[in-house]
Amino acid sequence: MNSESLSRRRFVRTVATSASGLALGRTLQAFGGAADPLRIIEPFHGAVLNRRLGEEVPGGLRIRVRGEAHGRDRVTVNGGPAHREGQRFTAEVVLRRTENTITAVAVGDFGRRQHQVRVLWDRYSQPRYRFSIDDNSFFLRDVFQKQYASLFDCFYLKLLRDLHTRYGTRFVLNIYYTTGDGFDLSQFPDRYRGEWKHNADWLKLSFHAFANEPDRPYQNAPTEKLIADLDEVAGQIVRFAGKSTYSPPTVIHWAMVEPTALKALYQRGVRVLSGYFRPSNGGWDINYRLDDERSEYLWRHDALMDFDSGILFSRVDLICNNTPVADIAPTLARLAQDPNQAEIMDLFTHEQYFWPFYPHYVADHGQRLETAIR
Repeated sequence: MNSESLSRRRFVRTVATSASGLALGRTLQAFGGAADPLRIIEPFHGAVLNRRLGEEVPGGLRIRVRGEAHGRDRVTVNGGPAHREGQRFTAEVVLRRTENTITAVAVGDFGRRQHQVRVLWDRYSQPRYRFSIDDNSFFLRDVFQKQYASLFDCFYLKLLRDLHTRYGTRFVLNIYYTTGDGFDLSQFPDRYRGEWKHNADWLKLSFHAFANEPDRPYQNAPTEKLIADLDEVAGQIVRFAGKSTYSPPTVIHWAMVEPTALKALYQRGVRVLSGYFRPSNGGWDINYRLDDERSEYLWRHDALMDFDSGILFSRVDLICNNTPVADIAPTLARLAQDPNQAEIMDLFTHEQYFWPFYPHYVADHGQRLETAIR
């Protein structure tokens, strides 16, 4: 073997220790070698797994692991031998902690390589739903202008209270700092603090954006701008409604932020962010600018953990203002039949469609909420 061949072989072996089978394959192809696709395909890195996606056993959840490796490799998964069929391998592992690492090791012609994924076990999971409402500002302006004796003299808040009374539903209202027409949160009185506190177990306020326009305000904005706006809105909520009413954001306006903003949001208490993660023009949109692979996964699953930031991403299942009453039950029934999407229903709508003065007013908006919740 000449020195050039020896150097190339050593380089390939060095690269082959990479945890990324995909990166390994690309590297070997670039150097004219056969790709060795060691990788765990399922579960997906960051997957949130529950009893629907495995078998409950004493103290754990047994799941199936699938992957690919060179056909002649000996493959183990978490120390146990994998079953081989050509380039495919399968194995069973038991998750016993909330956060679990799954390690596939291949030994063969390319030396020893490994690929790891981390997943969450939602041990105490049960069917559940959440309901958040975006773009809130009009009801605050209405209460300020009318100086109601009670918050619930505003028809919008009364409707939400009625739904809570009937079904136990809890709502998070994601609000703007200003309506853009002269009203802003600094004008909202603090004389309703007692009423906010009394209802804080089911009615929360959270930051959404500084204003409705421009569209996509944080898609390319510096992290400092996003955090400054969040702090301004959060401070006003605490001032007029108290700490018990404030909730860390769960939806940023348009669900688009710079990737560098995620850790800063985590530091402000954000633990879950909801978005659409929908295909658009050959790519993905309303997805917090996650990469295509993770966005495609979220398009078909309830949730995905981003371990780098500590934030869990949740896909919105139903947008009430876009879904006619007759389509709501069939939409939810279809989701309930898919084990990847059945455990958590992320329900969602926008405030402006409740108001008759809004150009796109939806006259049966309240009925849509009631139908989805029921």
